[in-house]
Amino acid sequence: MKSRTFNHLLFTLALVLMVGCSSGPDNTGHVRPLADTVGFAQYDHQMDRVVEQINSLFGEQAEKMLQDAGVTSSTNWKVAISPHDDYAYAGFLYPAVLKNVRAHTIILFGVAHKARVLSLEDQAIFDSYTHWKGPYGDVAVSAIREEIIGRLPAQSFQVNDSMHRMEHSLEALVPFLQYQHRDVEIVPILIPYMPYEKMNSIAIPLAEAIRDIAAEKNWQWGRDYALVISNDAVHYGDEDWGGKNYARFGTDSAGYHAAVAHEWEIIRTITGELKPANISSFCNFTVEEDDYKTYKWPWCGRYSVPFGLLTAFHLNHLLAGESLIGYPVGYATSIDHQKLEVESLGMGVTAPAKMGHWVGYAAIGYN
Repeated sequence: MKSRTFNHLLFTLALVLMVGCSSGPDNTGHVRPLADTVGFAQYDHQMDRVVEQINSLFGEQAEKMLQDAGVTSSTNWKVAISPHDDYAYAGFLYPAVLKNVRAHTIILFGVAHKARVLSLEDQAIFDSYTHWKGPYGDVAVSAIREEIIGRLPAQSFQVNDSMHRMEHSLEALVPFLQYQHRDVEIVPILIPYMPYEKMNSIAIPLAEAIRDIAAEKNWQWGRDYALVISNDAVHYGDEDWGGKNYARFGTDSAGYHAAVAHEWEIIRTITGELKPANISSFCNFTVEEDDYKTYKWPWCGRYSVPFGLLTAFHLNHLLAGESLIGYPVGYATSIDHQKLEVESLGMGVTAPAKMGHWVGYAAIGYN
């Protein structure tokens, strides 16, 4: 639920009017264009400079974060949860968690912010693009996308390029993945509204499909393929949230610290040993029990996180592996650290950062 500028809202409205609510392939081209050219890097020189700043300002901190989490820089994540907010705010956490994603093929689970506009729910949303635009050239969509789709129950998914074209939550991750693996391939999947039971019912055949395809290709999880989940944590405050008040604890210093403490309660449900009961607990923290479409605590990834983790749990169970363990690499907010300087790069921010309007970011790795 990343806050958007007025101009971006106008762009989204125009895009919706242009594409309508149709699903299916985009016949206008094969490369998925960018939705956000302000908060994220779209050119190689922008990305190079962003990474240089991160290494200079936060390099030592990032290494310490891994050590404090109990892992090393040589660990290969099978699953990772990454922020998707503006690089100026969340930039240093992207490589902190994604640099341990070393697989060639990445199955991405993203937020479907505008799902309500297109009346999407209860299905995994795929695209039909052959490539996504990246700062170092177009990023290929893996051919296993079609293999996965071909093995899923028809009612469990749809192909909707309109949804993918207007959604920013996965394109935020692509530049960092491409920076460290120039030949990376992706399988983008967006997760709209759905209750826990529906997520689980779709995650099981999806995990089976991934297991079978990987076995046929002799792929190893963590080495050849990985799962990456896009997520922003709490959206907090009483200003610039479209008239909504998300400041449960108030907007003074005490309220801020209480909100961050509550964030860690939620993060603890999805770290340590990964179990369905804990994933269900995460859902109970973030959405209302009697209305899964209503926030209880406004985490952006209230569907992408549990769906991706359920898929990971079932995949691990099918592979008869030891339990997946989640390591909290880091947590930050848009107001608790130095902002990256991106304006000279032709970039910027898409929302304010202040006590009355801030976003939380969780970075978690699993193996």
